[in-house]
Amino acid sequence: MTKTVTLSHPTGILKGRVQLPASKSEANRALIIAALAGGKSELQNLSEANDTQLLQRLLNSDSDTIDAEDAGTVMRFLTAYYAVTGQQKTLTGTDRMCQRPIKVLVEALQELGAGIAYLGEEGYPPLQISGFKGSGKKHLKVRSDISSQYISALIMVAPLLPDGLELELDGKISSRPYIEMTLALMKHFGVEASFEGNTITVPHQKYQPATFAVESDWSAASYWYSMVALAKEADVTLLGLREDSHQGDKAIVDIMRRLGVHTEFKQEGVRLTKKHAEKRVTFDFSNCPDLAQTIVALCAALGIAVEMTGLESLRIKETDRIQALQIEVLSMGASLEERTPGIFQMNPTLLTNRELNFRTYEDHRMAMAFVPIALLQPIQIQEPHVVRKSYPRFWEDLEKMGFEVTANE
Repeated sequence: MTKTVTLSHPTGILKGRVQLPASKSEANRALIIAALAGGKSELQNLSEANDTQLLQRLLNSDSDTIDAEDAGTVMRFLTAYYAVTGQQKTLTGTDRMCQRPIKVLVEALQELGAGIAYLGEEGYPPLQISGFKGSGKKHLKVRSDISSQYISALIMVAPLLPDGLELELDGKISSRPYIEMTLALMKHFGVEASFEGNTITVPHQKYQPATFAVESDWSAASYWYSMVALAKEADVTLLGLREDSHQGDKAIVDIMRRLGVHTEFKQEGVRLTKKHAEKRVTFDFSNCPDLAQTIVALCAALGIAVEMTGLESLRIKETDRIQALQIEVLSMGASLEERTPGIFQMNPTLLTNRELNFRTYEDHRMAMAFVPIALLQPIQIQEPHVVRKSYPRFWEDLEKMGFEVTANE
């Protein structure tokens, strides 16, 4: 397996079209809902991301032991799916997955009548799921400041509950657009629900099979936005993105407007060109935490100071992303500090031909976030295979756009 790749771009000029991977956020929700609808739906443009291919395989598996590997949505969505459909399963994952908390979701399902036991440390996978008896409980109160995936997992299975579900969200709502995406997909498959104030109400009803086409991935688009911001010249079209997208990471359009990228929506996708960038910016990532790494790396490279909030969920992702960013920006002469609780400041210094060799911490977004810096100088990325989680064709797409990508054993 390739240990590192060396990246450079001989001209710094980006021109062309990129066929982005499909959204794994949409695809994974659609797969769960389609299964709950009886498995007769037609899902088009399913993501080639490992997380989506994995979920598709596991939903068709008869095995008693289910390995969710390093996929957070797979672990959380299947926990609710197996529990409420009354299946007997052992659900496990990688070492890192077994360090990622799941207690909020498990306790909610237990309150509803699911049989779930921890096989290791309480509050973490692996889990033993042993059927569903139904508690008759309809109203639940759950924390909403940790992961929106807990909320999405619960509301997707809620129509199957005998009395439906009233879910009261306690605290600041993390990644709200992803909850709204889940509700939109549920509606597409025939389920009506309401989200008023901090309460989501899902009556008992049946999903209807449907045809659904998955949109291209706005998270993947963010890396190309960053490349356009750092390029000498750029005219890049990203195919398959929609202006009326349900994806929270469409926020990249407004964020990058301040960081030097103009977006023009076309029928085929979006056209990106360069514009003036601001020198100091403030962003709240509460609704789009997966964009934070891209923005930190970009601002460090551009020499733009950035203040950030809404990063709480980054501690429990594929790695502790805040700590990983703090380490990696140091190699660029920048610093990322938590000035007061929840408020982070990234102070850059201009790049001065430092040798840059970025670690990825088994995290696909760490790899892709730092790649755009290769437009300024040669860099190395460790463990490049991690991109398979969400964007398996990433290195090939870079080469098509003029990057020189050299694998090192």
